[in-house]
Amino acid sequence: MRITDLLNKKSIKIGVSVKDKEAAIEKLVDLHDKSGSLKDRAAFKDGILKREEMGTTAIGMEIAIPHAKSEAVKSPALAAITVPDGVDYGSPDGDPCKLIFMIAATTDGDVHLEVLARLMQLLMDMDFTAKLKAAKSPDEFLKLIDEKETEKFPEESAAKEEKKEPEKAAEEKKDSRIQVLAVTACPTGIAHTYMAAEALNKAAEKMGISIKVETNGSGGIKNALTAKDIEECDGIIIAADKSVETARFDGKPVYSTKVADGIHKPEELISKIIKKEAPVFHSDKKAEASSSDGNESFGRKLYKHLMNGVSHMLPFVVAGGIFIAIAFLIDAANGVDAAGNSSFGSVTPVAAWFKTIGGYAFNFMLPLLAGFIAMSIADRPGLLVGIVGGLLASNGATFADPGAGSTVPSGFLGALLAGFLGGLLMKLFEKLCEKLPQALEGIKPVLLYPLAGLGIVGIMMCAVNPIMAVINTGLNNGLTWLSDHNLGILLGCILGAMMSIDMGGPFNKAAYVFGTGMLTTAATTTDPAVQQVCYQVMASVMIGGMVPPIVIALSTTIFGKYWTADERKNGLVNFIMGLSFITEGAIPYAASYPLKVIPSCALGAATAGALSWLFGCTLMAPHGGIFVVATIGNPLMYMLALVIGSVVGAALLTLLKSRDKKE
Repeated sequence: MRITDLLNKKSIKIGVSVKDKEAAIEKLVDLHDKSGSLKDRAAFKDGILKREEMGTTAIGMEIAIPHAKSEAVKSPALAAITVPDGVDYGSPDGDPCKLIFMIAATTDGDVHLEVLARLMQLLMDMDFTAKLKAAKSPDEFLKLIDEKETEKFPEESAAKEEKKEPEKAAEEKKDSRIQVLAVTACPTGIAHTYMAAEALNKAAEKMGISIKVETNGSGGIKNALTAKDIEECDGIIIAADKSVETARFDGKPVYSTKVADGIHKPEELISKIIKKEAPVFHSDKKAEASSSDGNESFGRKLYKHLMNGVSHMLPFVVAGGIFIAIAFLIDAANGVDAAGNSSFGSVTPVAAWFKTIGGYAFNFMLPLLAGFIAMSIADRPGLLVGIVGGLLASNGATFADPGAGSTVPSGFLGALLAGFLGGLLMKLFEKLCEKLPQALEGIKPVLLYPLAGLGIVGIMMCAVNPIMAVINTGLNNGLTWLSDHNLGILLGCILGAMMSIDMGGPFNKAAYVFGTGMLTTAATTTDPAVQQVCYQVMASVMIGGMVPPIVIALSTTIFGKYWTADERKNGLVNFIMGLSFITEGAIPYAASYPLKVIPSCALGAATAGALSWLFGCTLMAPHGGIFVVATIGNPLMYMLALVIGSVVGAALLTLLKSRDKKE
């Protein structure tokens, strides 16, 4: 479907002046309405606005393409305006938009994706977009698009001639094999997927290199690479921000990078293949695989598997943990004594409701942690193994007591073992099944893998649960011993520093996972001393993560002369991020001044973590920062620890920056 089939003179307005994004949308909706493409103007506009709420449809280069798929549309259509003075449309590059197309699509089919893909290919030509912006009339605007489409898609101009695929036309023209293949994909599968494809095509044409680009967009895979293409090519570029099928590239040079590099560095990527600088990819299974796995260290792989489990687990921990903490607060507010009361948090009806619902969510923590670790290792067959293993770890089932009526749970450590060991064993079983006859291929995922997986994890966890329970009990006793001997301050200091030292990296995640694991322990024990220590651990962890952004905010605000104007402006935001427990707010500053920011933040966080423990502060919620203050035990002293730690870090950072300024 050509652009000129959807666009007419009535739906084009040249030289429009609009004050803001809302006015631009209003003008474009009017053009659609006047051209007769809408059934219900208000409903269509509502669809456009809802799409904008998901994220701006500005793509950069002074262009925006708002779109909506709506029952209010009679037939697919386009409207367009040029805005010589530009309008702020929230573009990712910060530039005002001067050329705006609006796509109106019906609910049947994916016409809007086809139109969007074609527009992307046309608009990547900067000379062409400049001519559109400078057009003096709708007739000239339409003529420019018609000429560009005819040039870009010459096969469409032959009315009765059989349509040729772009890659086939290229082969006939050059009479040679395709040298470079590429796959582009972005998370949404719309703009950047096609922008990268077009940039790679243009760069290859300029370099005299034959290329074929497969797009993995929202409308499915287009221009798919064939087995012949892959066999004959010199190598493959994967410019993607999501997983794509890579097992088919086994034995070929593959260079994997982000989709943005496909847009901004196409010549460099093509050169990697032509100059034979791309590593040869080896797939270890006939399924989807990551082209970068082969170059990763063992530690990096373990970290990725762990983070896969943690990322899926966290929403359940955070929401469930806060609900449980609310239940405790409600009972406390109603005068229920927590000391020695095993029903604390469930005494009043409202508290019981919060604790029950929160408990349901919180109880998924270990099964999901183990499940997604195992799935990361063994793909989908590992999910059952991990989830069941995590559940068996949380209840402590053994051979003698499979119902876990009187056993000690192996807890967080048991779930980690279930995820990693269960995933590895399941992957080994998959390898063994490769030797089975082809006739059994269909029953592997529905019968063999689940049946064997359940047997593997059942035997494994019933065997190791007693051992892990002893270790888990020893850990609890160790934490209590640290508290009894006033060594918990050291633990609080270490946890606080770990939360700050890499701000979202492995040390930060390790400390946070340990803290949430302690909340699980607190939820499964009736020993008040152990619960106290577990909640103190979580308090030290969260305060350590709150300090770094506040350190940045204090230094850039109070001692602004040592920072640039942009650093001072962005520093203010870090007050909110720090109080919200979003450590990553300090990362841009740590990246710019690592030897000054990281030691300063680590010292401040370590100080705050140690003081939090010294003051006996506790925290029942795993996230939320200052906004869950009601769940903090001894909140005033907790705030004091936060202030002292932040001031210490800001003082050191300012001192280091002042010396830098003098130099």
